[in-house]
Amino acid sequence: MQTGYYASAAGMVTQFNRLDTISNNLANVNTVGFKEDNLVVGDFMRIYQEKRDELPNANNSQEGAAFINRTMTKSPQIVDGYTDQSVGTMQNTSNALDLALSREGIFFAVKTPQGVKLTRDGSFTKNDEGVLVTKQGYEVLPDDYFSNDTGNISFASEDSLVTIDKNGQISTNLPNSAKFTTAQKLLIVQPKDVSILKKEGDNLYAFDDKENLTVLDSSDAVNQGFLEKSNVNAVKMMTDMIETNRLVEMYQKAMNTQMDDMNRDAIEKLAKKA
Repeated sequence: MQTGYYASAAGMVTQFNRLDTISNNLANVNTVGFKEDNLVVGDFMRIYQEKRDELPNANNSQEGAAFINRTMTKSPQIVDGYTDQSVGTMQNTSNALDLALSREGIFFAVKTPQGVKLTRDGSFTKNDEGVLVTKQGYEVLPDDYFSNDTGNISFASEDSLVTIDKNGQISTNLPNSAKFTTAQKLLIVQPKDVSILKKEGDNLYAFDDKENLTVLDSSDAVNQGFLEKSNVNAVKMMTDMIETNRLVEMYQKAMNTQMDDMNRDAIEKLAKKA
């Protein structure tokens, strides 16, 4: 009886964790460049196979049977999580400093008080000093930053026109002229494995070592005047939320039933002894 009760309680906790993830996805459905998070729930067969392969005793022994029986009572649990890095819908803003990346798995690099971070949010602007920054005020980095460990992308007051090509090369107009001159270039990187990235606040990603990043000279993915919308599917998330709430209710009913049965069994046994 207690085994079923604890299994139901663990299943409910698993669904609560899933509900937190779904709620966070829905809260960021309109966040520029946000990527949907998902959890992997370990089912019985997966957990059983993992534990069977680690079996410390022979399968045909009494100790082995007891070990497997303990494994079979394991409850559903979160065994993994991942971020869907697929590209979101492109939204035309006609703002020269709004940039979107049309390729999956590549990022802009920005400088924060905690070091260099990565982002897909290209809603950039100029601060009072003419430096290109994110909406949180973090400096957008130039392509030679990792070589010099210094520098930013800045514009002169007379730079009224700014163009940025597919590879992040910035051009500005000459003073009192319609002609353009090339300036700095955006630092666009591609992690060797996106799973090494860790989500942080302000729609940023942290990485362990810059050696795991490849600086892209020709990304062919920068779209000026566009923003990448979140890739969260709101309809799917709402469906998943309804399903999760129903599972929580199911586990709650199972727990109540288990507790009622245990109480009734205990009362009956006490009554017989009396």
